[in-house]
Amino acid sequence: MRCPKCGLMETRVLETRTANEGRIIRRRRECPGCMIRFTTYERLEDRPMLWIVKKSGQREAFDREKLLRGLARACEKLPVSLEQIEEAASRIEEALRETGQGEVPSPEVGSLAMKELRNIHKVAYVRFASVYREFTDISSFVEEISRLHEERNGLI
Repeated sequence: MRCPKCGLMETRVLETRTANEGRIIRRRRECPGCMIRFTTYERLEDRPMLWIVKKSGQREAFDREKLLRGLARACEKLPVSLEQIEEAASRIEEALRETGQGEVPSPEVGSLAMKELRNIHKVAYVRFASVYREFTDISSFVEEISRLHEERNGLI
C-alpha cells in the first residue's frame, strides 16, 4: 500500500480488524519512511450498480464517499469516531442493497442516515435533519429538539 504522505510503496500493517460483521477488513498501517499512520478498508466490490433517484428525477450512481462526507459533516467536532461513521455508512449501504432494487429514492437514503445518526449522537442527528428536512426557521429546530427530548423522557 502506497503511503499517502511520502508515496513510499512499502507500509507496515500494525493492526487488522473486521468490521460490519466480517464484510469489511480495517487495517491500521504505518509508513517506515515518514512514520505517518493511516487506515485502509477492504470490502467486496462485486455487487451490481446501485442508483439513487434524486428529487428532481435525475439518477446518480450511489457514492459511498458522498454518504461518508455527509455523515462526517454532521459529526464534526463531536466525540464520534471514524469507525462509527464507517460502520453507519456500511449499514446504510447494506440496507439499500438489501431492498433488491437497482434504483433507490434519495429520501430513503436520507431517512436511513438520520436513523443511524440518531443512534450515534443526537446533535449530529439534528444537524443532518436541519439540512435533510430543509429547516427554514428556528421553530423547526425547536420542534425537532422537543421531539428528541420527549422521546428521551419516554413521552413518545
